[in-house]
Amino acid sequence: MSDSQSDTPHDLIIVGGGLAGGLIALALHRHAPGCRFLLVEAGRNLGGHHRWSWFATDLGAQAQGLMAGFALNDWDEGYDIAFPGLCRTLPTAYRSLTSAEFHAKLIAELPADSVMLGTKAACLDAGGVTLADGTRLTAKRVIDCRAFRASAQLAGGWQVFLGQHFRCDKPHGLTRPVIMDANVDQIAPYGNGAAYRFVYVLPLSPTEVFVEDTYYADEPRMDAEVLKGRVADYAHRNGWKGEVVDQEAGILPVISGGDFNAALAEVATPGVALAGARGGFSHPLTSYTLPFAVDNALAIAQVIAARPALTGEELAAFCHRRAKRHWRAAAYYRMLSRMLFEAAEPDKRVVVFEHFYALQGALVERFYAGRSTWPDRLRILTGKPPVAIGRAVRALFSPGKPLDTKPFEMETPA
Repeated sequence: MSDSQSDTPHDLIIVGGGLAGGLIALALHRHAPGCRFLLVEAGRNLGGHHRWSWFATDLGAQAQGLMAGFALNDWDEGYDIAFPGLCRTLPTAYRSLTSAEFHAKLIAELPADSVMLGTKAACLDAGGVTLADGTRLTAKRVIDCRAFRASAQLAGGWQVFLGQHFRCDKPHGLTRPVIMDANVDQIAPYGNGAAYRFVYVLPLSPTEVFVEDTYYADEPRMDAEVLKGRVADYAHRNGWKGEVVDQEAGILPVISGGDFNAALAEVATPGVALAGARGGFSHPLTSYTLPFAVDNALAIAQVIAARPALTGEELAAFCHRRAKRHWRAAAYYRMLSRMLFEAAEPDKRVVVFEHFYALQGALVERFYAGRSTWPDRLRILTGKPPVAIGRAVRALFSPGKPLDTKPFEMETPA
């Protein structure tokens, strides 16, 4: 198909079939049925190989409606946290979705001719997309939902994780997720110095459990063999024996500051809208994306349904305004990220999280959803400080450490 051109122009092409792109396609299908869209994904599956989790209270009624129909793991009895000086059960319901279920639902519901898998986009512009094989797809609007790209214009650190899905030979005994078990060595993922480390556990069935080893680290490096060994050790200590049936790993940015406009300019194309983590839609401290991806998908579908003549340039400006609002609204969380990476000594970062999780459960809910109230913000910063005052003051005025733009290092393929 080299140097060919599609016969039928599309109303919208979405490039990148991850969480953001897939949800935009679903929202368009349900709420803007007159929009002829095409979802282009380089991989064989929508959503890649991930698990997304969130608190039930993160999503409003309309957002929950968009997620209706997905096969979720859900826990209505709350979740546990564990620290050296604090163990607690919080009552908030928790949800989780695998990319396999995400893919299955979208393929079942979206029109067959609206999804292109195994198709790499080489170039995006305001008039369409040129594929790697030279095929030209024309469109009135284009949205870039490809993966986040690190930028020296942004500052912060990294969340490094590897999780394994175990099928145990007998019931594991858990009834609730363990969102953070920080009663583990605070050792960096590459075995050099300290980093805030915790284990995340999801009971998927009476005999299946997902165990993930997670770090907040200064560098985007991963030794997958070390992490697999630590996951296996954690399972062994809890008496969980059986086979590993799946595995996922990743390195996510934890944003503490930077020049947002300059960072967006590095990945932006005139007339092309940006969405997903690439467009700045994530929680800067927790790296959660699902609540923001759902809200963004609904907003895009609604504006297209309301304004069928909306141009690509207008859609790009619409998404840019939303990204700027999100960046401004997340300033408090970026400040906390600076506190974590610059005010707290690496081996003492666990104290920062322990201090936070001792607070009221509703405050924790609002924090994860990115909806902390001003009383919440004051409460988080009051009481016995988990970091030295002098270091905290310096962190407040620090520009932060630029995010490493080198490729992420995976010592052993995950």
